[in-house]
Amino acid sequence: MAAPVYPAWVGRWISGQWRQRKRPPAVRPTRPLVLANKVANRRELAGEATCLTEMSVMMACWKQNDFNDKSCAEEIRAFYDCVAKAEKERKEKKDEYALSLKGNIPSSKVNRLLRRLSLKTFYGGSTDFSTFS
Repeated sequence: MAAPVYPAWVGRWISGQWRQRKRPPAVRPTRPLVLANKVANRRELAGEATCLTEMSVMMACWKQNDFNDKSCAEEIRAFYDCVAKAEKERKEKKDEYALSLKGNIPSSKVNRLLRRLSLKTFYGGSTDFSTFS
């Protein structure tokens, strides 16, 4: 009696050759897989210019009055009031970063926090984790 003839894929399946082709490639990282203690420095978005209207009114007044401060006192005071208000808002927004984590934090502050809370602090100066496994 003759042995049955099976298709070629059956022989590969029985011998286990099919597993070799479907196995994912081994990952060999070039550096240790440890989180860095810093993030990329991103340029922070420039804020919008403030008090442009007041400044242009003040300069127009100066030009009409031959740069005399006495005749443009009202425009100068309006410009300085606007600058003080904008500075106060900017400081309040800066303090908001320190109190809550709701918005985007600048990369400089993230790097400062990561330096303070680095893995070296928790593991006694060593970031080699092979001793912990």
